[in-house]
Amino acid sequence: MAAAPTLSMEALPPSLTSASEPPAIFDGTTRLYIAYICPYAQRTWIARNYKGLQEKIDLVPIDLQNRPAWYKEKIYPANKVPSLEHNNEVRGESLDLVKYIDSHFEGPALMPDDPAKQQFAEELLLYSDSFNMVMYKAMPAQGDVSDQVDVALNKIEDAFSKFNDGPFLLGQFSLVDIAYAPFIERFQTFFLDVKNYDITKGRPNLSSWIEELNKIDAYSQTRIDPQELLAATKKRLGVKLPEESSTSSSGIIIRQTLKFVELHFLEI
Repeated sequence: MAAAPTLSMEALPPSLTSASEPPAIFDGTTRLYIAYICPYAQRTWIARNYKGLQEKIDLVPIDLQNRPAWYKEKIYPANKVPSLEHNNEVRGESLDLVKYIDSHFEGPALMPDDPAKQQFAEELLLYSDSFNMVMYKAMPAQGDVSDQVDVALNKIEDAFSKFNDGPFLLGQFSLVDIAYAPFIERFQTFFLDVKNYDITKGRPNLSSWIEELNKIDAYSQTRIDPQELLAATKKRLGVKLPEESSTSSSGIIIRQTLKFVELHFLEI
């Protein structure tokens, strides 16, 4: 696969709110509607950057806490991010959009030609939702991190051994790394801060992968400040953390867990 492009730092537009005017829709401009804090949107943002499409696809960030009504009414009735406006149509769903961007625009390919790698890519993409669900469900839970978390992380750790031509999930950087990176970024920050659990401990492949990811401009330029991310995650979690509350009933925990997973597992 082609080497990752070196990118100049992009001046990011401010997030649009309920008070913002909509863009001139279907005027021939290709627009990627995202939210800076959303991991699903981050997937498509990384793909755009990696393929060098900053001049071809405009970023339109949405403030999810103060969402403009016109986004649902005029652009994307599902009212989620990300969505892509291209050729007078608007499409959604993050992994579908990553594949669409890869196949419809110029730039380095995000899927290898090797059939074995393509098959493994689809297996890992199918597993990504299950992986995220296990990790998200563990975030508001009290007590030690569950064995399910270890199993899920070990499955990712073992996946790096499938191919030996690079540090990424298919050896070389691909859309599979794009699928997992925004979520593992968040899990690493949250579990270390709140659970005192280092997801990379005893997982050298995962540790190396994170290190190599951060060398890729297309990814690193989409990251937000870890402390800002942590604060937002804690706020959305809906569970008072140990330093904030000493008690919490199991019924509340269950309801808050379900609410949290619903908020995070769905594209928002």
